[in-house]
Amino acid sequence: MRDGTRAGLGIDAHRFIAGRPLVLGGVEVPYERGLDGHSDADVLTHAICDALLGAACLGDIGVHFPDSDPAYEGISSLRLLEAVVRLLGERGFRPVNIDATVLAEQPRLVPHFPAMQKRLSAALGVSIDCVSLKATTTEKMGSVGRGEGIVAMASCLIETA
Repeated sequence: MRDGTRAGLGIDAHRFIAGRPLVLGGVEVPYERGLDGHSDADVLTHAICDALLGAACLGDIGVHFPDSDPAYEGISSLRLLEAVVRLLGERGFRPVNIDATVLAEQPRLVPHFPAMQKRLSAALGVSIDCVSLKATTTEKMGSVGRGEGIVAMASCLIETA
């Protein structure tokens, strides 16, 4: 392992389905549909996990928590994020900050960001002011614009512990 800092990028996407809660950043967001996935389908937390894993050169979320493993069915993605942070620690790294953007036409997410930042910062072991969240639409373009799902992108910085 090399001393210093590393950057990572994570991107995830899930389609909407009926009959599931919408969970983003560990927070249940009131909406008529949730996201499809093996875990709780928290697209934001998945993107953050992938950013951290990528920065440490540890693959991606599917390598560590495959959807073929029943142990992860319905699991809170915050538990997966905590496991990723432990993996980083085993390699001598710790998260420094996260910058994430959620692409969604609906629902409005900004009112839920403080609760998401609180949960994510706790799982990451960083100060709440080290978790930046943003939301944007795609101006009705593409699958996100048609309301078919949500995409999240996250970048991170990690450093040697």
